[in-house]
Amino acid sequence: MAKKKKLIKKSSLKTFSFFLVFSTVVWFLVQFSKTYTQLIEIPVTYTNVPLDKSIAEDRPENISLQLQETGFSIYYFKIFNPELIIDLSKADVDGTDLVYRIDDHVTDIKEQLQIDLENSRIIQDEVRIPFQFKKEKTIRIVPHIDISYAAGYNADEPVRVTPDSVKISGPEKMVDTIESIKTRELDLTRVNQDLDGEVKLDTSGYGKISFYENNVRYFQKVEKFTEGSVEIPVEVINIPNGLNLAYFPKSVVVYYQVNLKRFDKINRSDFRVVCDYSEINEGDDFMVAKVVEKPELITNLRLNERRIQFVIKR
Repeated sequence: MAKKKKLIKKSSLKTFSFFLVFSTVVWFLVQFSKTYTQLIEIPVTYTNVPLDKSIAEDRPENISLQLQETGFSIYYFKIFNPELIIDLSKADVDGTDLVYRIDDHVTDIKEQLQIDLENSRIIQDEVRIPFQFKKEKTIRIVPHIDISYAAGYNADEPVRVTPDSVKISGPEKMVDTIESIKTRELDLTRVNQDLDGEVKLDTSGYGKISFYENNVRYFQKVEKFTEGSVEIPVEVINIPNGLNLAYFPKSVVVYYQVNLKRFDKINRSDFRVVCDYSEINEGDDFMVAKVVEKPELITNLRLNERRIQFVIKR
């Protein structure tokens, strides 16, 4: 009998607990289904700041939303705290303020916050964001492109980029120190045709600087080249008066590469090879041959012999 009473009590406790939980859930559902009016602060993020402007640190960080929604919607806003992204390219300029007018962007705001602005409203008519003008300057673009040509190919002109300069803006002290900017490093190998491509500017390390262009195109005309050679007599200059100098060899071979179309334009008279006696170090028995005159058309110049041996005759 005592065991039966204990079972009845336990069953009654479970029933009571179930109805208590059930009634509590129903109460919460009823309360959260009701419509409430509450003021909520919505955080603001700014995008697309005009390149010639810098927005102030004391800019508005929130907008006030008077929300007239069910308890579920209000609870959602408080828990997930959605933010409003303000596109400053759509703001107007008023003196030293960028002005984002709420009435002009209702559709965008509704889509972002997922609210009905017929029953709710944003307290502010506009958001004013103070700004300062940045200093502007145009700087050179330097290609950072390493080219390795296929055998028999080369170029008469260095690689060029377009545009060859870019406008930047930012704090005056930073802008004044910048004269040029490189492209990102680019390695091209076995090149055997004209170059035509795109490369980004290397803007790393320029945090507060804005660039009006971020990409440039690079070009170079690549042509067939051939190797030529000429034998040139060695001249010795700055020999002291009365010094009887004998040296060997008396001539060296100059090797070079030239555009195949211009091969016939290269003449021996275009070259001059010189040794400067005044540059000899004490104890040396050789001079260093240097090419001091050469055609502008050639590249990859080298000598078959740079050390010119000498003896002084008594």
